Amino acid sequence: MANWTLITGASEGLGVEFAHIAAKEKRNVILAARSVDKLEKVADQVRAMGVEALVIPTDLSDMAEVERLWAEATDGRSIDVLVNNAGLGVNAQFADPANWEREASSIHVNMLALTRLMKLAIPHMKGIDKGRILNVASIAGMMPGPNMAVYHATKAYVLSLSEAVAEELRGSNVTITALCPGATATNFFNEADMDGVRLLKLARPMDSAVVAQAGWLDARIGKRIVVPGLMNKIFAFSPRITPRGILTRVAAQIMGKH
Repeated sequence: MANWTLITGASEGLGVEFAHIAAKEKRNVILAARSVDKLEKVADQVRAMGVEALVIPTDLSDMAEVERLWAEATDGRSIDVLVNNAGLGVNAQFADPANWEREASSIHVNMLALTRLMKLAIPHMKGIDKGRILNVASIAGMMPGPNMAVYHATKAYVLSLSEAVAEELRGSNVTITALCPGATATNFFNEADMDGVRLLKLARPMDSAVVAQAGWLDARIGKRIVVPGLMNKIFAFSPRITPRGILTRVAAQIMGKH
């Protein structure tokens, strides 16, 4: 039975890059996201590279959809790579009630769906005695994020969960890797209403293909945390030496808008 790679958020950005990387390694892929048209376009691209592609349209903010995704993905297939790439966020003041629907969806997609897929994937992977789970976190998870408080909190959860479960799996043939990019050239910023945010003026977003490749290669060797790019490594290290109060005030400025 051929092994498959399941990628969430596969319709654009990093998800597309992960699909291309998997296809280059002649890995069959399962593509999940909400947009059927975009998924079919990616599927055609990877099929042209000589691999099979299965499209499963999924709203990851709905837990019943998450369960259905896994059931369909594993119907007659073994999945030995899971890429939890889907993620949502919004740049806004936490007190603004107008943002609740987007924030609630962010919590469901970034945390609950990711956790449930991990929970389902690990015993499945143990059953075939091999597996890699790559969770797309963020350097945002390493510090509080005024103006994007919920997003930063969800990514802190992803990072903590990934490290903890990776340790639980020590000695097995299943590994967990948290990819922690900084600003990356994807459509995330438009969807999160981040036009004018100072961060995007201070640091040029990294190329999404470079970020995906870094995460994929380090996941392949079982590295637990991946921070691509020198400036991102500096940002990731700064919370270790900066008092939390100062760090939070600086983050508020960076994540604010002019």
